[in-house]
Amino acid sequence: MKKWEEEREQVVRDLGRILVQTRAIQFGTFTLSSGKMSSYYVDLRIVPSYPDVFAKAVTAYIDALKNLIGLENVDAVAGVPTSGLTYATAVAYSLRKPLIYVRDEVKEYGTAKKIEGVMKPGARVVILDDLITTGNSLIKTIDTIRSEGGEVDNAVVLIDRLEGGRERLAEKKVKLNPVTDMLELTNRLYDMDLIDDDENAAVKSQIQQGAARTPSSTGRFSSPRR
Repeated sequence: MKKWEEEREQVVRDLGRILVQTRAIQFGTFTLSSGKMSSYYVDLRIVPSYPDVFAKAVTAYIDALKNLIGLENVDAVAGVPTSGLTYATAVAYSLRKPLIYVRDEVKEYGTAKKIEGVMKPGARVVILDDLITTGNSLIKTIDTIRSEGGEVDNAVVLIDRLEGGRERLAEKKVKLNPVTDMLELTNRLYDMDLIDDDENAAVKSQIQQGAARTPSSTGRFSSPRR
């Protein structure tokens, strides 16, 4: 676990640098896919364009599966289209695990499948996505997989925005396993002088407004520099 934690922290730092350098994290007023307003926006779709960072992110997913869930408890990997599917594909291939994903719209032709790929009845499926806000996309995937006979107890994301997603998944009896969250990521960026006081405060304010401080984030708010 110590090695996993060290590698995870390095991924957080590397990911943070790339997000800032490529403007994949921006500050202002944004409308998220969930319909929520946000004072910042994170676009993890940019990460696969940087192979070295993408490789570390994929390794972080794999290490999370190994250390937090156990590969013996994973029969298949599901990716949430579209961003999560990019990571899930690489993870499933690396682990030689079956890959599945839920279609946004059910086919109106052929077999009219809800799920692409092969999932055996009772298969233990871990769902991967890039980040989580309210959890809507993950919950849709969870419900569909369960309706088709799969079992879902765990989900893994790179970033938890700490805005209620963890709690909503818990209501579905699914454990969220994030590589990092916006509190930790913001603190790292702030410590590395990659964001300023106002940007740091914007993220903290967004999380507080979302009333979604999880136990793991308690006490991790940092005060602005004086």
